[in-house]
Amino acid sequence: MITVKTFTFNAYSENTYLLFDETKACVIIDPGMYEGFEENQLAFFIRQESLNPVLLLNTHCHIDHVFGNSFVFDTYGLKPQFHAGELPILNAVPGYAPAMGFTRYQRSPLPNTFLPETGEVKFGNSVLSIIFSPGHSPAHLCFYSETDHLLIGGDVLFQGSIGRTDLPGGNHQQLIQNISDKIFVLPDETVVYPGHGPTTTIGFEKQHNPFF
Repeated sequence: MITVKTFTFNAYSENTYLLFDETKACVIIDPGMYEGFEENQLAFFIRQESLNPVLLLNTHCHIDHVFGNSFVFDTYGLKPQFHAGELPILNAVPGYAPAMGFTRYQRSPLPNTFLPETGEVKFGNSVLSIIFSPGHSPAHLCFYSETDHLLIGGDVLFQGSIGRTDLPGGNHQQLIQNISDKIFVLPDETVVYPGHGPTTTIGFEKQHNPFF
């Protein structure tokens, strides 16, 4: 049984997720910690719950989702895993971070392992299926647990909205298509944990999302 702990970090109010099960093995997804107190918050929770971080995943590599990659590596020895198509996005961050006021951005380590377009990520007794869903960014991934009816959706689908597609590598038509073909086919009761804002469900978005 997967437990999801949500933190909202940085100037973009980005959702950072910790997923863990009864084994205490824990996955850190899209660490958005920029300030020291945010790093402390995450580390304190991990310590308090006696969790064992075993994986660092990025749905995609925009700045607000990778701020904390360096801290996670320094603290837990984990390098990020994401789709290879996001590497140019990650490599661009140090170039534009200072212009956006983030002069203390710590460069993310590079993956030893890239994630495929389809497949599984395992931790503890739990399995996450990989769903390749570009459109907001060139090689965006979502992580789905069929057993626990949950989707870590990154910036693909939000409550009543979708990810923006005006950033480099974005494609509006592709995003709409991927949500229709790959996300809306999941069971209605699936809870969506997005990169920003509150959780929602597949069923709710199919009925109420103005983009569909």
